[in-house]
Amino acid sequence: METIDRPSVPPVNSVSLLRAASVKRTTLETDVNVSLNLDGSGTCKAATGIPFLDHMLDQIASHGLIDLDVQAIGDLAIDDHHTNEDVGITLGQTLAKAVGDRSGISRFGHFIAPLDEALVEVVLDFSGRPHLSYNLQIPNQRIGTYDTELVKEFFAAIVNHSQMTLHIRQLQGGNSHHIVEAAFKAFARALRMAVAIDPRRASRIPSSKGVL
Repeated sequence: METIDRPSVPPVNSVSLLRAASVKRTTLETDVNVSLNLDGSGTCKAATGIPFLDHMLDQIASHGLIDLDVQAIGDLAIDDHHTNEDVGITLGQTLAKAVGDRSGISRFGHFIAPLDEALVEVVLDFSGRPHLSYNLQIPNQRIGTYDTELVKEFFAAIVNHSQMTLHIRQLQGGNSHHIVEAAFKAFARALRMAVAIDPRRASRIPSSKGVL
């Protein structure tokens, strides 16, 4: 029987991306350093001077399987607003740098996270078009010393600087801590889904336009 030598075919998933990034952002109000690895194991080093924010960053790392290092010095003597926002800005910039032109990623992510009585849905798209729809009804103004108004500001900063579309919707909930933590966990899992490499897409950009 005649044998035919066929040329070898490269694997479908031929994406070669640098999926780790670092960004330093310094202003007159804050000094923020963020490093992350999208293909990590969920380790987190967070020292922002805001304990609750550190706890939420740990949720992003742990449930998103992202190795995350966030170090921030800010004007906390005034309040937490500048540091909270600038951490969000720098994290968004670092995410954008890590995903690059979005080649090969799944792009879309969705998750519904329960935490006791709280249930929060997050849907996101690395669309290149920043948009935030935020629908959390948090009963208390503070969780510990953390002003719950800053949750929206944090996600708005990430959205604007990573250029993602993000929908956060509360389905159930009465405990402020549970609602916010469920939102961060759902965001982490949706993010993990969106940045995952799609083996059928190879190195193509996930858009019919060919660009994001």
